[in-house]
Amino acid sequence: MRRRTPLAVAVAVGACLTLAGCSADDGPELTVSGAFMPQPVDDMAAGFLTVENSGATADKLTSVTSDIADDVTIHESRNQRMRQVTSFDIPADGTLALERGGSHIMFMALKQRPKQGDTVAVELHFEKSDPITVEVPVKETAYRPQKH
Repeated sequence: MRRRTPLAVAVAVGACLTLAGCSADDGPELTVSGAFMPQPVDDMAAGFLTVENSGATADKLTSVTSDIADDVTIHESRNQRMRQVTSFDIPADGTLALERGGSHIMFMALKQRPKQGDTVAVELHFEKSDPITVEVPVKETAYRPQKH
C-alpha cells in the first residue's frame, strides 16, 4: 500500500497542475481603445490610448512602431518631468492609460506631419501578447477627450 500512495499523490498533483496551467484563460487578453494623436505643430507628435487587460496574467507594453517615424518611444511624466522608459506594466484584470499629462507615446522626427482627420497606423508590442495594430485618429491640437 505504501508504494501506491506516492504514485496516487503524484498523479493527483499532476492532474491539478495540468488543470491549473493549461487553461486558455490564463494569459493576458488585451484590447485597445480611446486612441488619438493631437495634430502635431512641429516634427514631433504624441499619442495616447488605453490598453485594457481582461486576462488573468499581467503583460507589458515594450515598444511602439509606426511608418510615420523611425524613432517612436514610450515616456512617462512624473513631477513635471518626462522620461523615456523601456516598458509599461499592464496589470492582470487592469488598465494602462496613456493620457495627456502622464504616460504617452512620442513620435520623433516625423517623416510627414499628419493633419486633423487623418489616421496613423501604430503597432504596439508586448512582452507576452502578439502585437496589436491600431489606427490612431489625428485630432485638433488642443483635443482633450471626455472622461467617463
